[in-house]
Amino acid sequence: MPARSLTLLAVVFCSLIVCAQTPAVDCVGCHSKVTPNIVSDWKLSKHSPVGVTCVSCHGDQHTSAADVARVKLPTPETCAQCHQTQFDQYSKGKHSMAWAAMLAMPTIHWQPMAMIEGAKGCGGCHKIGMKSSTNVVEMREVGTEFGVGACDSCHTRHTFSVEEAKSPQACETCHMGFDHPQWEMYSSSKHGVRNDLKQRHLLPETAAAPTCQTCHMQAGNHEVRTAWGFLAVRLPLPEDKQWAADRATILQALGVLDPQGKPTALVATIKAADVARLTQEDWQRERDKMITTCNQCHSVNFARQQLQQGDDMIKNADHLMAEAIRIVAGLYQDRVLPQPKNYAYPFPNLLTFHDAPTVIEQKLFVMYLEHRMRTFQGTFHASPDYAMWYGWSEMQRDLTEIKEEAARLRREQGKASVKPAVMK
Repeated sequence: MPARSLTLLAVVFCSLIVCAQTPAVDCVGCHSKVTPNIVSDWKLSKHSPVGVTCVSCHGDQHTSAADVARVKLPTPETCAQCHQTQFDQYSKGKHSMAWAAMLAMPTIHWQPMAMIEGAKGCGGCHKIGMKSSTNVVEMREVGTEFGVGACDSCHTRHTFSVEEAKSPQACETCHMGFDHPQWEMYSSSKHGVRNDLKQRHLLPETAAAPTCQTCHMQAGNHEVRTAWGFLAVRLPLPEDKQWAADRATILQALGVLDPQGKPTALVATIKAADVARLTQEDWQRERDKMITTCNQCHSVNFARQQLQQGDDMIKNADHLMAEAIRIVAGLYQDRVLPQPKNYAYPFPNLLTFHDAPTVIEQKLFVMYLEHRMRTFQGTFHASPDYAMWYGWSEMQRDLTEIKEEAARLRREQGKASVKPAVMK
C-alpha cells in the first residue's frame, strides 16, 4: 500500500479513537451561526473528510458560550499527533526558536505589551516559535487568545492548506519590511517574477519558478535553515585577517565576544536561537544543500560563483560596519559619549534597536539591522536594486554621517581621538 494511503488511514484511525472517547459536541451546529467562516474553512480542509474534528484539536470541555475559557488551544504538539515528521523538523529549525530569539533581545521588556505578548509588533511574527507555559499565560493575561500554536502561521487555520503554505505569499507577512525585506527582494527578482507569471498562468505549470520554499525548505524540510543565518555572522573567524578583525568587532558589538575576543555567555543564547552557524561544518552543510537546490536550474559552477559573491558582499559590508562600530566605541573610550550602564562591554550594543540613547548610536543600529541586512540579503535573493541602493549605498551614507557626528561631538568637548577604538 502506498505510504500516502497508510498515512491517511492512520489519521482516520486516530480521529475515530478521539471521537469515540469524547461526548458528542455540536461544534459545527453552533459555530455555523457564531463563526461561520471558521466552519466553512474547516469543511474545505483535508481534516474534515477524514474525521479530524474540532474536538480533535480543541478538546471537548467547551460546550457553550458560558465555558469558552475551557477551550483547548492547539500547540505544535497537537499537530504532531499526526504530523510527527514535520514537527520534528520544525523543532530543530529556526522558526521554533523565534519566540525565544525575540525575548533574548536586551530591551524587549521595554516595549509595549501589545507589541510583544499582544502580537501587534514583534510578537506578531515571532509567535511562530514554541512557547513555554509561562509565555502562554503571559499572552492570555494581555488578552491574546491566539498565537500559542505555530503551524498555523503558514498553514492558516482552519483550512491548514499545504498548497497555501507552499506559496511564497505565505512567507510575506513576516519576511518583509525593515530588517528582513525578503519578500520585496524575492518578488522583484527574476525568480519571483517568473513565479508571479506562473501563478497568473502566463507561464505553463511546468516552467521553472523557484519559490521561497524551493530554496529554504528543500524537499519540504521544515527546519528552514540557511548557511549564514539571520545575522550573517559566524564562527570560526575567516583566514583573511582584515575580515577576521572586522567580524570580531561586530561580534563584540553583539556581545558574543568579550574585549579580548573570547566567547561570552551569549554564545549559548545565539546557539539556542539558531540565528548563526557556529562551526565550519554546520555552515558548509547548509551551503552544500543550497548548491544542490540551485543545480536544479543552474550549473554547479554558476551556483558557487553566485553564492561566493554573496559572501564577498558580507565581507565588504562587514568592513564598513566594523569601522562605524569602532568610531562609536572610541567615543566611549575617550569619554566623549557616556556609555550606557547596562552595556556589559566597552562597545555599542547593536541589539538595543531604537532604545539606543543617542542619535549616533541609533544611526549605528539602523546601519546594522536595516542597511547591512539589505546589502547581503539583496545579493543572495538576486535583487540588485536592494543590494545596491537600499543596502550598500545606504551603509556608505550611514558611515559618513557617523564620522561627521563623531567629529562634531569631539569638537564640542575638545577631545581628539588619542587611543585605539577597539580593545584586542
